[in-house]
Amino acid sequence: MAAMPEPTLIEAARAIAPELVMLRRAIHAEPELGLHTPKTRDKVRMALAHLPLDWAEGPSTTGLVATLKGGAGPGPCVLLRGDMDALPMPEETGLPFASTVPGTMHACGHDAHTAMLAGAAELLAARAASLKGEVRFMFQPGEEGYHGARFMLEDGLLGGEGTGRPLPDAAFALHVMPNAPHGAVGGRAGALLAAADQIEIVVEGRGGHASMPHDTRDPVPVACEIVTALQTLVTRQFNAHDPVVVTISRIEAGSAHNVIADRAVMKGTMRTLSPEHRARLRDAIHLLVAGIAGAHGLTAEVTILEGFPVTICDARAVDFGEAVARQMFGAEAFLRLPAPIMGAEDFAYVLEKVPGAMFFLGVSHEGEEWSQCCGIHSTRMMIDESVMPQGAAYLAGLAETYLSRGFA
Repeated sequence: MAAMPEPTLIEAARAIAPELVMLRRAIHAEPELGLHTPKTRDKVRMALAHLPLDWAEGPSTTGLVATLKGGAGPGPCVLLRGDMDALPMPEETGLPFASTVPGTMHACGHDAHTAMLAGAAELLAARAASLKGEVRFMFQPGEEGYHGARFMLEDGLLGGEGTGRPLPDAAFALHVMPNAPHGAVGGRAGALLAAADQIEIVVEGRGGHASMPHDTRDPVPVACEIVTALQTLVTRQFNAHDPVVVTISRIEAGSAHNVIADRAVMKGTMRTLSPEHRARLRDAIHLLVAGIAGAHGLTAEVTILEGFPVTICDARAVDFGEAVARQMFGAEAFLRLPAPIMGAEDFAYVLEKVPGAMFFLGVSHEGEEWSQCCGIHSTRMMIDESVMPQGAAYLAGLAETYLSRGFA
């Protein structure tokens, strides 16, 4: 009697779909913030405890790296990454497994990322005997502004100098998009996501009675002038083909309707797609703010808190990811993104050290108008869980194919 053929990765992934959904929902119901996500870590360890994985943790976070060694001899090393932390925001989905933690929600899909990465580990472990080399599964907390990937690199969890292990030869990550076509995989070579820095501007004046502004140095109109001038700065000093975004999202001043405040505090973000524009924008903001405040007889201080760098995808890795997606899911499965997205991702730290790429996975509900779906960071963000097996299979396919032939 002839032996049954080995199931394809997508067939094997569909067979474990209930486990993927169960893990994702368990994580979704108990979201955690920041660099320390012990409940999520423990759920991952429990879900994969039966697999032949070597686990490593570092002192700075509750991040995990699990290593699967292939049984077919030495070869390259490929890294797959999924993030684990949630956002400090309420959930308004009405789902039966909605967040049980007030003011905390998995609104960026990290619960699905973690579950799909765990699924990829399950799929690849079943094929370990035929793999040459090793796969490292990076379960990372602290993506939402906490620089978790950088800390895991500094802790030596990914290898590198002083660890006794080289860095991986390639690295891949997958990010769900609820307002993208159902089941589509997308990516682009070069800049995929922006660098993100935080801005705080404090305008110092002299307060007094609102009926006598001539006896004061009112910081509020100066702050308003700065906000408007920042927009002109962007459109008149920076090439639109290398985009720059400056958004002042919060202004605080005053305590009553008839009181002119002593100071106005503005907070916002700056987004850039090149190191050159990132540095130039910082200098330009300092100059502009000091000039406007000084023209009105006030002073102002600018503080810029450096955030994630630009997420730059290796062109070879994107071509490779496109070929894998088309081979696994069909000729129409992959979409080349026409332009970068001005959001930010700390997988950028990994891609600074290791050639690779991040891809997007459309998880809009089948049959719905995907462009009308709530996007990430929405209190009503939901995903179609039926796409999760495809995500797990794709991650596994990227690793398996890379171990067999590299980017070729």
